[in-house]
Amino acid sequence: AAVRTLLPKGKSQPDAERETLMMELTRLVQKSVRESSWWERRGIDCSILTAAFISLPAGFLLLGSSQPLYFLSGVLIMGVAHAVITVKGTHLASHGALSESPAWADFWAVFFIEVCGSFSARAGVQAHVKMHHAHTNVIGLGDSSTWKIPFLPRSVYLFIAPLAVPIITPIVAIGELKGQSPLQILRTVLCVCLGFFSQYYLLRCVSGLSCSSALVVMLLCRAMFSLPYIHVNIFQHIGLSMFSATHRPKRIYQMTHGVLNLPRNPLLDWTFGHSLISCHVEHHLFPFLSDNMCLKVKPIVSRYLKEKKLPYLEDGYVSRLRLFFHKYQELMVFAPPITDLVGIQ
Repeated sequence: AAVRTLLPKGKSQPDAERETLMMELTRLVQKSVRESSWWERRGIDCSILTAAFISLPAGFLLLGSSQPLYFLSGVLIMGVAHAVITVKGTHLASHGALSESPAWADFWAVFFIEVCGSFSARAGVQAHVKMHHAHTNVIGLGDSSTWKIPFLPRSVYLFIAPLAVPIITPIVAIGELKGQSPLQILRTVLCVCLGFFSQYYLLRCVSGLSCSSALVVMLLCRAMFSLPYIHVNIFQHIGLSMFSATHRPKRIYQMTHGVLNLPRNPLLDWTFGHSLISCHVEHHLFPFLSDNMCLKVKPIVSRYLKEKKLPYLEDGYVSRLRLFFHKYQELMVFAPPITDLVGIQ
């Protein structure tokens, strides 16, 4: 089958033992968190986000230059800052990892996801935290099938279509407003418009760009990291073990079989965050941790899982890209609707 399901092997490892393993690992990680300073728990990641915002004025000024090198530098600064804010920032905000205060956590979620990310905070948290994390690789729930677009050829899907993410995102956000209260809909629309028109206004007034040039620059900056963004979202789950909704395993078994880490990458680790790249297993086991804390507990988690003979899946970016390119039909096209496979081994 193009998509296989893996049911827990209860006879070989009793549920009680699996619960004990997760509790023991949780104690080790919580001990590390308690012994860490605020700077380690949240400060480093907040500083990276702050640096991204601080770099924006330089980007706007450089984009107003007639010198090609300066202009391209402005595009690069704006693109990197946008990736840090809209990928790392929205991801941390969706998990409430930017503040210990629930009120501030809600504020940052709306700010990063709606104002900066042009998406609905409520829908984003629902899809990512309450579905993907709660039901990782469970068929029909958190199985990452929403990332599949079967009618697209592999080269188009992997190397061209992601460039349209900045355009598709607000369109999808509109569709996700269905069922929300009028106040939530109004807030989302106003916040998305605020983020979009603020950048457009600054490009026009500070950078001095024409209407069309400002829109093109916005698209370039927002699409700069779209390819790795799509790649990361499919590489780390699709093609791994999947589980039946009615026979799901204990959490530690589910996450160690259905989540994969990519190797350290200086650019992606700092723009997307460690939890999305080299510490994705740690992130799925402990989603409340910030990026820096995921990196800090990585040796603890990897050592513990290997000692207990549990998988600790890792693969290279190029290796995964090669796999998806050569097995695109099997992984992304020919597989029937994933909900049709529930209960089938």
